[in-house]
Amino acid sequence: MNKVFFKNLGIIDFKEAWSLQEGILDSIIENKRKKEKTKSHLLFCQHPHVYTLGKSGKEEHLLLKNSELNNKGIGFYKINRGGDITYHGPGQLVVYPVLDLDCFFTDIHRYLRFLEEIIIRILSYYGLKGVRLDGSTGVWLENTESSYKKICAMGVRASRWVTMHGLALNVNVDLNYFNNIIPCGITNKGVTSLNVELGNKKVDFMEVESVFLSAFKDVFECEIINTI
Repeated sequence: MNKVFFKNLGIIDFKEAWSLQEGILDSIIENKRKKEKTKSHLLFCQHPHVYTLGKSGKEEHLLLKNSELNNKGIGFYKINRGGDITYHGPGQLVVYPVLDLDCFFTDIHRYLRFLEEIIIRILSYYGLKGVRLDGSTGVWLENTESSYKKICAMGVRASRWVTMHGLALNVNVDLNYFNNIIPCGITNKGVTSLNVELGNKKVDFMEVESVFLSAFKDVFECEIINTI
């Protein structure tokens, strides 16, 4: 059974977490070049307010000027993942799997479906039905108006079958920050958060983390090794 080494980074600046992922990815690739055994990693964190724009994104989907970002204390980064623009902030569970897919399966589409499955299982734990939409990576909830709201955004990068970046699950998020962007470049659907869907009650964040770890272990059929 594959082992995945887990660490909760707590609240960490986006750029610092990005650099940490890059370092782990480079280390795994170097071990692969040497034909040495690799380690896969799973990182949890939360970020201070920040918008990130993926390689395929459009900068006009950020609706604020640089001066407005500075005044509001919000960071902005163009980054090397797939996808368009998204928001990270307090109350959001951000997950960065840095996995050597050679040890699991070499299929990025399957990898994304596995990540979606984990979120769907978490939502089911809370009595909610998460769904996939054709052509839109991530997990959504259908509301009473027969439209959809995204609760989990995803964007990944892979190099030599080593992954980085990942997903962001809205748990206790201030959704007003999404008003400053066109989330994921999608104009005809909304965004929601777990606490909103559960009647605007604050959700136990540590419980969500625990449910995620359990689902990750089951879906990827791996052993989770906690690290300090």
